[in-house]
Amino acid sequence: MGIKYYVGIDIGSTCSKTVVTDCSGEIIHRLLRPTGWSSVDTACSIRDELNALGILPDESRAVSTGYGRAAVPYADKNVTEITCHARGACHIYGTGDLTVIDIGGQDTKLIVVQGGQVTDFLMNDKCSAGTGRFLEVMANTLSVRLEELCSLAASGGGVSISSMCTVFAESEVIGLIGKGEKRENIAYAVVNSIVQKVASQAGRLKLDQTVCMTGGLCELDYLKEQLGRALHCEVVSCADGRYAGAVGAAMSAMRQPE
Repeated sequence: MGIKYYVGIDIGSTCSKTVVTDCSGEIIHRLLRPTGWSSVDTACSIRDELNALGILPDESRAVSTGYGRAAVPYADKNVTEITCHARGACHIYGTGDLTVIDIGGQDTKLIVVQGGQVTDFLMNDKCSAGTGRFLEVMANTLSVRLEELCSLAASGGGVSISSMCTVFAESEVIGLIGKGEKRENIAYAVVNSIVQKVASQAGRLKLDQTVCMTGGLCELDYLKEQLGRALHCEVVSCADGRYAGAVGAAMSAMRQPE
């Protein structure tokens, strides 16, 4: 029996994304679930969900990527996040020339793609100050969701956070709360902090082409707009952007020999 489906599984540190395409590369299923404490358990749950959808092992080919890619025993191959996010973004945006900004839970990836090939990349995985985890910690400190944090930030200003370490930055935020600073202004400082961190990373990369956001934060319009201002260019995103790693993994599965 021939291959009918191509499966891309992106097990991230906080969220796992799965995409199923047909033989033409058309996305027919998108699955999203928290990763939880065990990538192995998550991979098993994804397999069960795929089976329930009729995506059976003898009719499909799977590639895994992300933080927990080695925990997917039924994957035909593991492929790096850099490669998968680049391929996924190219497929989603229909161009082989773009710069990808992926603000993930544990790291931030900036990837330059030209002619469909990765030509340069930077990855921050030593400190959470420029990652989604930083925003989550600060949102929890302010007792709001990420979407609310950005809404508050849009009407704030006049406050900054100097610490680049998440622990010290959280202490700064707690201090600002204690002084009675408006929550809007603190939210502005939090978002501005991560924007400046990412913009600093992107300083030496090629930005005179399409710049897109991928990953779980790509639908936060205020964050995207502020990044665009800091980088002096338009930053685009779309709903499928959060699935870019999984889409790229599915594209990689299509490249595997029969």
